[in-house]
Amino acid sequence: MSETPGAGDVSRGRGTPRQGQGTGSGTPDRSAGTGGGQGGGRRRNEQGRERNRGGERQFSQASPSQRTRRADPARLVAFEVLRAVAAEDAYANLVLPTSIRKHRLDRRDAGFATELTYGALRGQGTYDAVLARCVDRPLDQLDPAVLDALRIGVHQILAMRVPAHAALDQTVGLVRAVIGAGPSSLVNAVLRKVTARDLGGWISEITEGLTDATAIAALTHSHPEWIVRALRQALVAHGRDVAEIDALLAADNAAPMVHLVALPGLATLDDALAEGAEPGRLAEGSAYYSGGDVSRLPGISTGTVRVQDSGSQLVARALAAVDLGERRGQGPEQWLDLCAGPGGKTALLAAIGQDAGVHLTAIEPVPHRAQLVRQALRPLPEDSWTVQVGDGRAVGQDQPDSFDRVLVDAPCTGLGALRRRPESRWRRTPTDLVSLAPLQRELLASALDAVAPGGVVAYVTCSPHHAETDAVVDDCLRRRTGFERLDAGSALDSVSIGGALGAGHGTTAQLWPHVHGTDAMYLALIRKTT
Repeated sequence: MSETPGAGDVSRGRGTPRQGQGTGSGTPDRSAGTGGGQGGGRRRNEQGRERNRGGERQFSQASPSQRTRRADPARLVAFEVLRAVAAEDAYANLVLPTSIRKHRLDRRDAGFATELTYGALRGQGTYDAVLARCVDRPLDQLDPAVLDALRIGVHQILAMRVPAHAALDQTVGLVRAVIGAGPSSLVNAVLRKVTARDLGGWISEITEGLTDATAIAALTHSHPEWIVRALRQALVAHGRDVAEIDALLAADNAAPMVHLVALPGLATLDDALAEGAEPGRLAEGSAYYSGGDVSRLPGISTGTVRVQDSGSQLVARALAAVDLGERRGQGPEQWLDLCAGPGGKTALLAAIGQDAGVHLTAIEPVPHRAQLVRQALRPLPEDSWTVQVGDGRAVGQDQPDSFDRVLVDAPCTGLGALRRRPESRWRRTPTDLVSLAPLQRELLASALDAVAPGGVVAYVTCSPHHAETDAVVDDCLRRRTGFERLDAGSALDSVSIGGALGAGHGTTAQLWPHVHGTDAMYLALIRKTT
């Protein structure tokens, strides 16, 4: 399961990608790395020869006296995050805000660092293919820190509004300052080769001679081939045209806006809108923000305004809005979040249900994630929720027929949130599908046992992969009686602004980044009839 990243998604500032495939023109970088002349007059050397015949001297980027010898703070932040991601399996959206604060970047530089970090991570597949043409050895023989620095340099040269000479000079300076003078010479030579072509030219070169559409798309859009194949199959499985694959992959590489939600009954987004946020177009009580450090917005620190993708908001609202008809039990409804950490959907559900006196039980097996759930629920009355550290797979046996609404936000590959967690595309492998499949089925089976007659289970993943969506639901229901599938597409429409998402296919629903501007959230709704 996946929640929307937080403060890492700040304004892109000068990091705005180039329009099309420019060669470096546009807003100049704050440090061009070039030296100026010492006056307009002619000078002679010791032999009497004239120097600087062309007027004011422009020093070469190779001139030792003019090389940058320090690490620019914004680029240093990007480098630190890439190093943490590669060496420590860290998540960029968690490391980036900390690094920005440590180096005290202002809003402008924080935007630059954010785009540089996420852009280098998203483009890694394409950039490595380019670097393989420019380095005289296999990339796996390079110092990993040098390779990360090269990726940072390539992204600036090929995809940002940074003049090529500034990107080269500043990247070399970064390497000289934090790695060493020797590696800086290698980086200088390699990045000079990269500047020979723009992005379109390099893509043409690295795909030349390829005939397989998947391989071409993988290099063009910087995704592993297995993910390209999986997404092509997912489009077809959920009723869409396979020709949309390029648009879907491009959407994965677009920097997403921060999505906000105000917890119903506890806050509004009026202050956020006054700070430059835009009203959300899909979910009630939502907004989009791209104006800087989101942690500074009113309501964020108290937890009454939260960062949460609109897709996550919609599936939670859809579950809460299902008409249960005549309930078997008496008193307020009992709701269950079976896989609650880190608590974003949990808090929204609890807030929606508070006026009706709903009590929500949240299950999370990992203690520190359970604490995150408690923090997310902190703005709500303490008697309206319970957080339990435990295994959701046991709840169906321990508390059968006990809950009116059950959310199964199942652990998954996260292929639907690659735009927000770009490093995931390079970490995940097809074997993850195999290892997650039993857990997903066991959790859904537990939820089907735990839900009361007349109650509803929502099975949700942040992945459109067939093996994590329809296949799980089909397998769990194949051997059971007393359950019916509800129209999840209509349920999403009923809670969306405008009411016409077009996400339904059969009885299930699938949201898409390139269609809805959300993470690729999947929803199935299942009612227990007896």
